[in-house]
Amino acid sequence: MKMKRKLKRKWRKFLRKYFKRPLKKKIGEYGKKHPGFRKAWRRTLYLKRRLYYWWRSRKAVPDEKTIVFNSFNGKTYGCSPKAVYEYMISHEEFDDWNFIWAFKNAKKHKFLEKNPNTKEIRQTARIYERKLAKAKYWITNYRMPDHVWPKQEQVYVQCWHGTPLKRLGYDLQTSENAIDSIADIRRKYDTDAKKFSYILSPSHFASEKFISAWNLKENHMEDKVMEVGYPRNDFLLNYKPQDVVDIKEKLGIPQDKKVILYAPTWRDNQHESGVGFTYDLNLDFEKLRQELGEEYVIVFRVHYLVASKFSFKDFEGFIYNASNYDDINHLYLIADLLITDYSSVFFDYGILKKPILFYMYDLDDYKDSIRGFYFGIDKLPGRIITEEEELPGAIRDSIEHFVYDEKYAAFNEMFSHLEDGQAAARFVAKVFPEVHVTSPARERKLFEKQEIVIQEEESEDWEAGETEELENQEASGEKEGTENREQSGGEA
Repeated sequence: MKMKRKLKRKWRKFLRKYFKRPLKKKIGEYGKKHPGFRKAWRRTLYLKRRLYYWWRSRKAVPDEKTIVFNSFNGKTYGCSPKAVYEYMISHEEFDDWNFIWAFKNAKKHKFLEKNPNTKEIRQTARIYERKLAKAKYWITNYRMPDHVWPKQEQVYVQCWHGTPLKRLGYDLQTSENAIDSIADIRRKYDTDAKKFSYILSPSHFASEKFISAWNLKENHMEDKVMEVGYPRNDFLLNYKPQDVVDIKEKLGIPQDKKVILYAPTWRDNQHESGVGFTYDLNLDFEKLRQELGEEYVIVFRVHYLVASKFSFKDFEGFIYNASNYDDINHLYLIADLLITDYSSVFFDYGILKKPILFYMYDLDDYKDSIRGFYFGIDKLPGRIITEEEELPGAIRDSIEHFVYDEKYAAFNEMFSHLEDGQAAARFVAKVFPEVHVTSPARERKLFEKQEIVIQEEESEDWEAGETEELENQEASGEKEGTENREQSGGEA
């Protein structure tokens, strides 16, 4: 039996390497040049997948006490789905509920099965879709596949994953995506809006942008916005000093070093089909090590495939790769300074009232050509750097002379006024009104259930799956923009 399964795996790998991937690549390249073909191919894939999902779900009766969780399309255990899940398993009112987590790399998250009534599954279409069909609740921060639709009695909560700085959906004015036009992007947001029961919002500002980006007002769906704050940020307000020590220890960072968290955004226009990632960091890390290495270390957080192009061995002891680290909140906590650009990580990091630097070497191009911003950069709570040579001095100055001033306070009031450490409780009260939580929360240690929080080397199957996913998206015309990739590594 084991030999039979082994032969099947080898056969699937052979087909994927020598047939599926080359075919998908050719289809993707042909589709870029022939919009009519791309449209027909996309429609064919949708109908095939829709038929499969209908078949898998046709007899399923959603269980009233089963929830499927997903974070960044199965790439991580993090963000608001994690915070909601951990709130629920910490209260006895949910002791008889069933919790299912879907992951691309399920083995990495096997530790979750130590928790009560929790099961982790591989996010393959056959397994994942059957679990979705049998669960009443879907809680995710990523768009559901177009062909997967909830039944009338099911509840799909779109948690999203950050206050938007860059325009989304209907608010986009231009598209640099080689496959998706503005009309295609709007169609995807329309589809998502029709599916979800709620979309989670951290502030009035975000609510306004989500309503316009998903075109909710035109479709009389404004009541789907759930403005309760982000559950994922509860940790930033409820942590213990010992947590900082424990996280540094897990990452192997010396306790006496100051930590710089470098988390730039994903660039929509720096991935080429057949070539891969052409992302230029525009940073001389050797120069930074010479000037800052005595006192500082850099925690590097970018998209996994961008990180795979970087030689971390050359900077051992100075640069730590946290691109595969599930929970970015841990990185916020240990950081003395955040360096970012257009990524919405600074909204959450600002809750900690610590210094931020904005390194925007391509500001003019990014602002005008790629996506545009929802508000002027004059509101940003930190110094903006456009020249690399300014960085070392700006880093020292930002940490040594930091002041939480009126501008920073006004920024937090505008974007984080609901963040009080109780967002998960409000989320649960809204989505599960029949459950009245009155029991005290069970205390949970930071790493009590999770033995592995970072994994430098991904398995061959996981790496192949990641590459195949991008190729599949290109072939089918489903490649997403920046906003759906950033928090999973190079965060939003």
